[in-house]
Amino acid sequence: MKLLRSIVAKQSCLSKKTAFLTSSSGLCNDQRCHYSGSVRNAPEENVMNIFDRNAKRIQKERAAMDPDVAVYDYLKEEVGFRLSERILDIKRKFGKVVDLGCGRGYVSRHILSSSVEELVMCDLSPTHLKQATGAEEAVKCQRLVVDEENLPFEPNSIDMFVSNLSLHWVNDLPGTFAQINRCLKNDGCFLASVFGGDTLFELRCSLQMAELERQGGLAAHISPFAEVRDIGGLLQRAQFTMLTIDTDEIVINYPSMFEVMWDLKGMGESNAARNRKLSLPRETLMAAAAIYETIYGNNNGKDGTRAVPASFQVYYLLGWKPDPSQPKPKARGTGQVSLKDIHKLDEIMKKHGEIEIGDGGKEK
Repeated sequence: MKLLRSIVAKQSCLSKKTAFLTSSSGLCNDQRCHYSGSVRNAPEENVMNIFDRNAKRIQKERAAMDPDVAVYDYLKEEVGFRLSERILDIKRKFGKVVDLGCGRGYVSRHILSSSVEELVMCDLSPTHLKQATGAEEAVKCQRLVVDEENLPFEPNSIDMFVSNLSLHWVNDLPGTFAQINRCLKNDGCFLASVFGGDTLFELRCSLQMAELERQGGLAAHISPFAEVRDIGGLLQRAQFTMLTIDTDEIVINYPSMFEVMWDLKGMGESNAARNRKLSLPRETLMAAAAIYETIYGNNNGKDGTRAVPASFQVYYLLGWKPDPSQPKPKARGTGQVSLKDIHKLDEIMKKHGEIEIGDGGKEK
């Protein structure tokens, strides 16, 4: 335990890093590839294939064929519902909408005819696509097997793209964003949710500390994710405008670490990294479960029993394809009232009538 305490002290920063762990595979910390810094200046053709897309398709197919597949829908269903509410917040009726990575219809089942005329449901897994619940009857629905890295749509043909917890397995995220922008009509909307960097940090730290203790090093167990600051840069690089990114966190309590990993497998979220490790020694897993319970355990389980939390950080992205009709900032120097006088706005309005708020007309 002395060794574990020292490791906890030295590696407390690990929970702030980018990670998404699965039951027994991933990328080690030194091998992570993340979007950082000057994403604007990165070459367009510079793509690192971190994930095995065929392995991910097989994992999703296996998860979809599980007789209890609906048991594992709780997380994606909740995030899909929250994402669909954002569609309703946009006071516009969209013509053709693409649900990219629809899964079992976590967003599409909440689509209303008052917001969407036609819905194209797309997923990498044919079985998931067959099981997906469509929108209400008044909405025209179409189903297509589509890889998020290769979109089959014509340029300027889509009014809106929606994606729910699917893009974190894409190798070329900047390229996918660029394809989405190209397929959108002018003033088209892109709305998505992706897992954030602090997702499952408890599981990540527990496995790392167990491996350090039992095996003397870290194996490949981590999949990379873009931080929120990098997501904004990637969207801007893809020529999206009027960006909005907000963060949500969902914490779920499980009886132990093994239920966390079992549910990740049931969700189809097992790791698909190309250099993933296929197994972990039993003693390492048992040590990781003990560390997980010791450091993060609580009494929030059913009837006050012991449980372990699993945190899921979710980024919600909103971007628009540029169009001359979109709102634009006023030119510098056109303001009639300085922001330092904003507390006297009522008095100024009574005196001058309609005014424009700016920097007092002074160029800086």
